[in-house]
Amino acid sequence: MKHTLTLALALLLACLTAGTASAASIRQQLTAESTIERVMKSGVLRVGMDIFQPWAMKDKNGKLIGFEIDVATRLAKDLGVKVEFVPTAWSGIIPALLTGKFDVIIGGMGITAERALKVNFTNPYDYSGMSIVAHRQMAAGFSKLEDFDKNEVQIAVKLGTTAAAAAKKYLPKATLRMFDNETQLYQELRNGRVHAVVENAPRPAFEAADYKETLFLPFTDTFTKEPIAFALPKGDPDTLACFNSWITLVQLEGWLQERHDYWFGTKDWADQIQ
Repeated sequence: MKHTLTLALALLLACLTAGTASAASIRQQLTAESTIERVMKSGVLRVGMDIFQPWAMKDKNGKLIGFEIDVATRLAKDLGVKVEFVPTAWSGIIPALLTGKFDVIIGGMGITAERALKVNFTNPYDYSGMSIVAHRQMAAGFSKLEDFDKNEVQIAVKLGTTAAAAAKKYLPKATLRMFDNETQLYQELRNGRVHAVVENAPRPAFEAADYKETLFLPFTDTFTKEPIAFALPKGDPDTLACFNSWITLVQLEGWLQERHDYWFGTKDWADQIQ
């Protein structure tokens, strides 16, 4: 009996020791494989993004500028590393993140339940909403969201965006036309081949102001509100905590609001872009 009890205690101790060692090993493995650890070792933060005005644009010299470019550049600077932008089609940007083509998505990505099943989101660092800009002749007399919810109305949206999801939800009767980039959206609209474009504010308002004779805003308010966050691969608590801390710091500093006001509240930067 004594021998049996001693053996049982020895087995219990071995299991506890193995469990502690296993937990420590897992923690070490997670730390070693975390994005932030890899970034600090390589000295480069690779950022996935796509072209959305004024989130990210190319200036006349082909250099990237915009709100997200400022955010990613400041983050890399504060981490003491270089930033490398990896332009990626929006429809494939999450798969590209998950296959390791870059470290993080910083590209005006709205938090959705569907996306949260695939990636982890940081705390929001900005908020956006959907707006509509319409063709004066095609949408003559339209003044509210319901006016666009008709079978004969064609709405242009960018493929894979929350604008596409919002259009499907709020304008279920309308005919949606999907495009890969913003340039195509607004070309179709200005040429009178669609009634309207649904996209994140403030781009629709900018388009209406730039092409007053052709385009107009049926209403000035956005019809959705969505939190914007960084997207990371799942299973990386260290990087998530690091980026959340950084977001809190620059929010309290007032820097994020200052950059938001510049890019979204003015067009002082308009003469820089192509």
